[in-house]
Amino acid sequence: MKFLTAVHTDVGIKKRTNQDSALIMEAETEIGRILMAVICDGMGGLAKGEVASAALINAFSDWFKNKLPEIVQNGVDHQAVFNSFGSIAFDMNHRIGEYGAKNGVSLGTTIVVMLFAAGRYYIMNIGDSRAYKMTDTIYQLTKDQTYVQREIDMGRMTPEEASVSDQRNVLLQCVGASDVISPDFYSEEIESGDCYLLCSDGFRHTVTPSEFFERMNSQMLTDEKAMLDTLIYFTELNKNRRETDNITAILVRAD
Repeated sequence: MKFLTAVHTDVGIKKRTNQDSALIMEAETEIGRILMAVICDGMGGLAKGEVASAALINAFSDWFKNKLPEIVQNGVDHQAVFNSFGSIAFDMNHRIGEYGAKNGVSLGTTIVVMLFAAGRYYIMNIGDSRAYKMTDTIYQLTKDQTYVQREIDMGRMTPEEASVSDQRNVLLQCVGASDVISPDFYSEEIESGDCYLLCSDGFRHTVTPSEFFERMNSQMLTDEKAMLDTLIYFTELNKNRRETDNITAILVRAD
């Protein structure tokens, strides 16, 4: 299986720095082509959020180059992948937390990481960056680890109320600013023509899933130029609708 990819990031209309970080890495292995996509959203309002997001991105880059070849040499063990993901997250939670304590700052980052290997995807999510899948419709693959999502799950808030809540950006956990983190993991088979979107929350606050699907279905995303143009379109749409956060997204098409 081969992959088409696009990535785009924008500081947005309000913030002076872009605290988001993104990464795409691809390699040919004994089990075929593998690809990893990562988005980290440094915590808005927390000092040095860009330091936290970049540090976590670098940790996953090192893992892809140095550790993943060992994991996939005899096929892909999903538990080994998830154990590795979790180990990186726990280690970086400690390291970033120590850095913050030493320098007297509070910093943290969300993460959504997606590995495509041997006909499956493997996701780890901490915070409220998201992964979506587009086939004949659009599916949100991850669940936000946020206050409003918990209130929805408990029946105390509707999705419509959550979308306009002043507390919609309150995270239950993030890497570096939480004493304890509990990542969510997801895995499923992929099929040719499937399209996947990873994004920070700034990319999707003002856009509905149906608007995404109208331009991000497999009939529209036929090449990497079309994919990048689509990410730029939605970035500018968010800015025109007065989104104030940094905006970052990755598209992956499996063929």
